[in-house]
Amino acid sequence: MPKKSDLDPTPHLPLSRERVLRAALCLADEGGIESLSMRKVAQALGVKAMSLYNHVANKDDMLDGIVDIVVSEIEVPSLDLDWKTAMRRRAISAHEVLLRHPWATMPLVSRINVGSAMLRYVDATLGCLREAGFSYELADHAWNAIDSHIYGFTLQELNFPLKAEEYAETAKSFISYIPADQYPYMNRLSHYVIEGRYDGLHDFEFGLELILNGLDQFRDNVQDNVRDKGKNL
Repeated sequence: MPKKSDLDPTPHLPLSRERVLRAALCLADEGGIESLSMRKVAQALGVKAMSLYNHVANKDDMLDGIVDIVVSEIEVPSLDLDWKTAMRRRAISAHEVLLRHPWATMPLVSRINVGSAMLRYVDATLGCLREAGFSYELADHAWNAIDSHIYGFTLQELNFPLKAEEYAETAKSFISYIPADQYPYMNRLSHYVIEGRYDGLHDFEFGLELILNGLDQFRDNVQDNVRDKGKNL
């Protein structure tokens, strides 16, 4: 009589840290990190929960690992591009990746992340700005300003209670709360949305361009001040 293993055409893959983290990532994408547990990851892999501890220390280690996988999907700035193009592509990529993994933004902003992908991501970002003429201090301010836009915009987009196609009808239903004689500017803007003259959508790249252009001007001003001081020495 053949053994059960002989009847199974699919050999079981050996358990590894990569397999554990990938399974955890799938669970987090499906149900958020609240649904993540060692037991559920073990069930998804068809193993006992205790066997996971050979590859991850605990749930925190597992969470750090899947956050680092998410970061590895973000395009890092290339020194072959001008800094604004490289940082624009980095920001757009980060926004798209965080929308794919809706749970990931909060762990990114609330935990200390020292995974290899995160370290590479931050170092490449600082390198791009330094090579473009930003001081270390200004480079640190610059990438944090850009990241504040990425994380803030993404969280707002993920948690906003309305879909874009609902804006006009919602504006119509609330128009009585904002009479023109009391709230003239809000009333006018609402009518723009109701009449289809403005879609009410907030463009991620609009805010990004404001930041990049502002940083460009600020960097030039700093460099001019340094040159002026040098002439006066």
